[in-house]
Amino acid sequence: MPSPDVYWLALRSARGVGPRTCKLLIEKFGAPEKIFQLNADEIAAAGVPRNTARNIAEFRDFEPLEKELCELPNIGARLVKWTDADYPPNLRQIADPPPFLFVRGTAQLGDPTCIAIVGARAASDIGRRMAQRLGLELAAKGFTVVSGLARGIDGEAHQGALDAHGKTFAVLGCGVDVIYPAEHRKLAEAILAGGGALISELPIGTQPLAENFPTRNRILSGLCLGVVIVEAAEKSGSLITARMALEQDRQVFAVPGSPLSGKTRGSNRLLKDGAKLVECVEDVIEELAPQMASRPVATRSLPNEPVERAPTQATSDTRAEVSPIADSVEGAKALKIATDATTILENLKESERLHVDSIIESSGLNAQTVLRLLLELELEGRVTQHPGKLFSLA
Repeated sequence: MPSPDVYWLALRSARGVGPRTCKLLIEKFGAPEKIFQLNADEIAAAGVPRNTARNIAEFRDFEPLEKELCELPNIGARLVKWTDADYPPNLRQIADPPPFLFVRGTAQLGDPTCIAIVGARAASDIGRRMAQRLGLELAAKGFTVVSGLARGIDGEAHQGALDAHGKTFAVLGCGVDVIYPAEHRKLAEAILAGGGALISELPIGTQPLAENFPTRNRILSGLCLGVVIVEAAEKSGSLITARMALEQDRQVFAVPGSPLSGKTRGSNRLLKDGAKLVECVEDVIEELAPQMASRPVATRSLPNEPVERAPTQATSDTRAEVSPIADSVEGAKALKIATDATTILENLKESERLHVDSIIESSGLNAQTVLRLLLELELEGRVTQHPGKLFSLA
């Protein structure tokens, strides 16, 4: 007798059964094992095409699905079903939610305060820096940053969240045991080590085929309150994510770009069509504030900072022109950070451009402190980052 979870996999594996059919049958009959006790006529009576109903009733290929479930603990993964309490609440609301998710990592998925950041794989240096900045600042304010683990914007968004010691989810267009692109293996490991998750609806071992990604994108947007497009060309996959977000009644944001750059024509078109313009993290938070009113967002500390701020709620005064460094702590802590920042600036005076590793070595500070302060100094307009992780005085 197959285990109860196997019937979930079996229902989705039956020919002709998609997410909408799964949702229809589960709402009608309850647990999938009850569905497999019905004959084709009884299944068809629920509104399922007769051929599909017959495929469900005649399904017998349970053994490989049992093996798949047994393999999940070996890769640190679990099955999260549509009826589980840990199933993402935002995702449950869309028209075609996956009946289950394969999840690697210890993160619980019930947090509704997720925001997606997506964009071009061949991103510009400015786009990468913007994605990292948004990821860091959203995670520091308690949001979970969601992206697709792709090259370019996605990877920078994940890394920004990790730099803030925040939580980030990667939604994959392959099995959760397949890391694509391969060069993001360390990033994926860091996401898991940081309390995040790798998420997919696809069976383990599934390779990253092109046809998997458009359907993956509905999960990425469905998990979130809103989607931020940092850079997108005219035919970018990010525009598919934006369209799905609109269909799911999610807020769509876009970072403006030069009209002379093909990398941003798609995101600029989104702005023409009504997407909310994003120049800083407050643009996102203020727009989502009404949805967050009943669940205030706690502010996370940035690396090496104790949690000293009270939970805040986005209001019009979040744009006050206060130095990010001076505002991060008070008293002696502020003095310490100012001193460390001065040390970095003094080192940059000695050379036209310095690699980040040289700055870490010459300053005597740890890597996390240097990276955080460089970002803050860049946001203040005092430091400029160049390709290759080189920095100079602005």
